[in-house]
Amino acid sequence: MSDPNLVDFHSRVARVQKSRAKGAGFDAPGTLGRSQSVKQVRPRLSWLGPVLFLLICAFGLKGAIYHSVGAAAYEDRVQRLQTAQGFDALGGWLMQADPVTKFVAGQISAGLQELR
Repeated sequence: MSDPNLVDFHSRVARVQKSRAKGAGFDAPGTLGRSQSVKQVRPRLSWLGPVLFLLICAFGLKGAIYHSVGAAAYEDRVQRLQTAQGFDALGGWLMQADPVTKFVAGQISAGLQELR
């Protein structure tokens, strides 16, 4: 005589093996496994980090140049760029001394003063 519970058990095992052969996974919700239903979450503002990094680098470079050549020479060079034609005029506009550039140059100067 066959046990009806044993027949039920074997049919459930066969269904699990068939599902596994098709690639289905039996994972708890929220765990990493073979399950196909897990969506990959992307950060919403993935462009914000690189843009901020670029701005920090640009203002840091401008501040270092401003500190290195001095205020008068920097303003003279920027003035010559602004009066030129083409991309030089754009470079003059981008390189003009703004408050952030002057602040960064001041911080560089203060940091070098502390090291001496």
